[in-house]
Amino acid sequence: MSRPSIGDQELALLHHLAEREPASVGEMAADYGETHGLARSTVLTMMERLRAKGYLKRRQSKGVYRYTTTTGPGEAMRSAVGQFVEKTLSGSVSPFVAWMAERGEVSDDELAELEALVTRLQSGRGEK
Repeated sequence: MSRPSIGDQELALLHHLAEREPASVGEMAADYGETHGLARSTVLTMMERLRAKGYLKRRQSKGVYRYTTTTGPGEAMRSAVGQFVEKTLSGSVSPFVAWMAERGEVSDDELAELEALVTRLQSGRGEK
């Protein structure tokens, strides 16, 4: 079963926390919240929503909850992309690939990664 979707701001917070975990709400509010113009209460709400959705867990240490990611931001990104493709693009990645081709701003590293993914997709078809 897939996890509930998360918004752009929640994904950014998740990435930020993953680089600093474990972290308290206070630490995240001072670090992430201040640089993004978010109040401590907003950061707390976001972190608790992420916890309710299964992306974060918390553990009490010396009277303070310390939060960690459950699997890392990579899974959250894959889930967000999957939901975008399913809901916005009606399950087809072709519009996204066309947009990338028209944009023409794909680095050599990104192009190599895309080619490797296509090769992996093609080899998976031969096994079926």
